[in-house]
Amino acid sequence: MKKFFVLLSTSFLVGAVTAQQVAIIPEPAEMIMPRIAAKYIIQPSTKIFVADNSTAKTVNYLNKYLKQQYGFSCTVQKGMGNGIQLKKNGKAKAPAGNYQLVVNAKGIQIEGADTGLFYGIQTLIQLLPTKAENKQLAIPYINIKDYPRFGYRGLHLDVARHFFDLDFVKKYIDYLALHKFNYFHWHLTDDQGWRIEIKKYPRLTSVGGYRNGTIIGSYPGTGNDGIRTGGFYTQEQVKEVVKYAADRFITVIPEIEMPGHASAAIAAYPELSCFPEEPTIRYYPKGSTWHGDSTGKQVIQSWAVYDDVFAPTDRTFKFLEDVIDEILPLFPSKYIHIGGDECPKSNWKRSAFCQNLIKEKGLKDEHGLQSYFIQRMEQYINGKGRSIIGWDEILEGGLAPNAIVMSWRGEEGGIEAAKQNHQVIMTPGGYVYLDHKQSKKEDSLTIGGYTPLEKIYGYEPIPAALPEDKASYILGAQANLWTEYIQYPEKVEYMIFPRVGALSEVLWSPKKKRDWNNFSQKVPAYFDRLHQWGAHYSKAFLEEKSEAAPAPTSSGK
Repeated sequence: MKKFFVLLSTSFLVGAVTAQQVAIIPEPAEMIMPRIAAKYIIQPSTKIFVADNSTAKTVNYLNKYLKQQYGFSCTVQKGMGNGIQLKKNGKAKAPAGNYQLVVNAKGIQIEGADTGLFYGIQTLIQLLPTKAENKQLAIPYINIKDYPRFGYRGLHLDVARHFFDLDFVKKYIDYLALHKFNYFHWHLTDDQGWRIEIKKYPRLTSVGGYRNGTIIGSYPGTGNDGIRTGGFYTQEQVKEVVKYAADRFITVIPEIEMPGHASAAIAAYPELSCFPEEPTIRYYPKGSTWHGDSTGKQVIQSWAVYDDVFAPTDRTFKFLEDVIDEILPLFPSKYIHIGGDECPKSNWKRSAFCQNLIKEKGLKDEHGLQSYFIQRMEQYINGKGRSIIGWDEILEGGLAPNAIVMSWRGEEGGIEAAKQNHQVIMTPGGYVYLDHKQSKKEDSLTIGGYTPLEKIYGYEPIPAALPEDKASYILGAQANLWTEYIQYPEKVEYMIFPRVGALSEVLWSPKKKRDWNNFSQKVPAYFDRLHQWGAHYSKAFLEEKSEAAPAPTSSGK
């Protein structure tokens, strides 16, 4: 199989320089190489020239990368000169993030606005050899003009099912930056854990941040490990993550689940439940083993969806408003994700309070009650100058007026929302859920599904069934990594790589430039880059021939 890729690369010669030597992911919009092979050398004596200090974040990022990977950094100097020249243009050209990169005898010139310069640096990084020869880095002469196709290019991480420490969250953000993603969706709360400090409600983390055990094996499990596990991020740590991401031109979107997936919060504050006196064990799935105290409200130790959801009382809304009041100063993001998915209605159906509320508000049914819940929270968040994102279940019972829909149950929710003139982020489970296995012979436990590299690369975020005049409502797409069966950072990396590379090209590169044959030829060089970064990754692409073929359009199922 490896010989096959070597042979393929020889058919893409440009003079004496092979295309395989330039394996940029995502593929630039325009890329021209001279016929005569020539290279510029970066070495410790190379200078980085800037006009002023406004590009300091990007310069520091490049020097830190050079130091970590090659053992040297470059001197920064104001003015013009032969070396690495960063030229900041003051024009707000569309689309945002565009840049031009030229490598010639004068050195390396990168031009763009702030984000464009940063993305130009990401492309430069992929032009660097994976190993330095005597601290010399040879870069082929090249001319690139580039810009992103979609404005929203997201990657998600669930830290509620399994907690990941601050250092790894930062490392994950670095992976986003290296692939030109610009949104980090941080799933902070769920049934199995509450991960963010809320000072007004300290039990959310002291109680809701830990569980007394976790099921072993695939749901419903073959036992329970009996290990108390958990953790949370202080507000100071959250600020640190948000700044770290901002320095890499990435926006962090927090997700605070409501009205479902609320068991951890209810364990901390039982009065948020429709039935505060009912023990959590009542809702626990048959076949799943429980460990430790089973009286009262507890943090869930198994996976799946649970009936003990937030009661739509004034007390609950006051609690959530207080939570939001502490969340907003931590996250400058325009968007706040409020979940809204997988909210069972059984407790609402048997709650006298809920049934009276449905009648009082003139709601049709429990789906209407969910819509009332979401719209009430949206109104509060809108009043603070922010917008909500919700999973596509928020369509049920009527969509909140200004909500952005994240379409995960296929494409249908996204299509319906766009038809209603709502902005949409596509994230269909069948195409961009990275917790699915990527090899038919996967040797580690996964949640199921089968999403090989080819399938992700073949995904088209603008559905074929969407009317052309509604296409502008598709902001972009996002890959999600749910961590029920992902306990360690090494497995996070294994599950996202190389599939994140495929999605980055889907979201960044012009549709006409996307070509599976070209991308597949870049994969071996991409593996070399991942190895250089010290990242774990799946070799399924090389080790087996997938039966899945890239689809020109997707059904999301």
